[in-house]
Amino acid sequence: MNTSFFGELLQTISERGRALVERTRERRGSAALSDGLIEQCEDLLSGRGEASGVARAAEILAQYAIMTTGPRIAFFEALATRFGPDLGRIAVAVEAWNREKTEEAVAELHAASEPRRQELLRRLNLAPGGTKALVAMREHLMDALERRPDLEPVDADFVHLFSSWFNRGFLVLRRIDWSTPAIVLEKIIRYEAVHEIRDWQDLRRRIDPPDRRCYAFFHPALVDEPLIFVEVALTGDIADAIAPILAAPPDLTAPERATTAVFYSISNCQRGLSGVSFGHFLIKQVVEEISREMPRLSTFVTLSPAPGFAAWLARERAVENSMMLTADDRARLSLLDKPEWWRDEPSAAALREPLLRAAAAYFLSARTPRGRPVDPVARFHLGNGARLEQLDWLADTSPRGLAQSHGLMVNYLYDLDDIERNHEAYAASRTIVASNSVRRLARHAPLQLIAATAQ
Repeated sequence: MNTSFFGELLQTISERGRALVERTRERRGSAALSDGLIEQCEDLLSGRGEASGVARAAEILAQYAIMTTGPRIAFFEALATRFGPDLGRIAVAVEAWNREKTEEAVAELHAASEPRRQELLRRLNLAPGGTKALVAMREHLMDALERRPDLEPVDADFVHLFSSWFNRGFLVLRRIDWSTPAIVLEKIIRYEAVHEIRDWQDLRRRIDPPDRRCYAFFHPALVDEPLIFVEVALTGDIADAIAPILAAPPDLTAPERATTAVFYSISNCQRGLSGVSFGHFLIKQVVEEISREMPRLSTFVTLSPAPGFAAWLARERAVENSMMLTADDRARLSLLDKPEWWRDEPSAAALREPLLRAAAAYFLSARTPRGRPVDPVARFHLGNGARLEQLDWLADTSPRGLAQSHGLMVNYLYDLDDIERNHEAYAASRTIVASNSVRRLARHAPLQLIAATAQ
């Protein structure tokens, strides 16, 4: 109700402001506002009136929405070149700071160094539906970044502002069940990014039985638009394969007998918010919600994909003196080239140990140039305070699972007593907290890897 009230209030302000904008056109002539979107953005930044500002912001976003790719790129170029920091103001502020190091001088230096586009984005956000429009705008910008790295400063400003606007304190956790409005359920089907939901009956099997739960996080500015949702299966032990969970009908576990909550699908819904942390410990919030409902639950784990493992392993197999693979394992891993090797019992048996050892090397030691784990799912869970608990052999034999990870899946354990400590260790030094079983697999890796893992 409050969200609706404020939305209607903004709409009223926008409509009244539009009249002011039209009167301004009549006084100044249409040329001043017809030179393009950039000039309108300059007008928005120079204006002070709230009503006219909301109307102008709405007009800019409406014009942007009908642009094609070329004009959008030109708009982003202008944001990069014309709406950066005011260099003259920075120079004056630095001189003032050098003369007298006061709090006022610090404040002015801080204000001067902020790119003008940040204030522009704030003002655009005042328009009705402004937040949703800006999230979509950032998605377009991300598409352009693949060929235009010079636009990265603009993207950094989007991420900076979104990190504040989508702070954990603003997010609302809601349970999704069969009584949830259809408009939200449709989006759960559409946004499922890990295990495709085929139809409405498939969705019902995931959210309606007594041994299933689904939770989603929402933001007040994006009504009925889930930001991230989590699908949960209640089981008697740690799940090590996805097929039994997705099977129809499910193998029901009475909630009163369940001891384990398995988070088997976690989907980010808004691509325009990629790279924007919704705050650490969101999984912890879901764990706490389920624990209040079912105190008997004692184990909280994920059953997660390893989307980069197969590609990484292919690169390592091509390296003759790989630090991650022994010569013997490299030879045995050639069986991966055999068609449908997973259906052939001798081939699968021969591959099991070398593949699991390679996976242990991948998760414990494979890093990006910035020192982060290569696997994006690992980065998410380790950053949220999980422990790398278990590697699951042939846990996902779907075409996608085999292509991404040779069927491997992973369990990350969320222990409420350790979540914050694990998160701090990862944030401070990129320490990967792993179970003894995973570390034992790494001990059979090359000596160079053992040394790297021990550091």
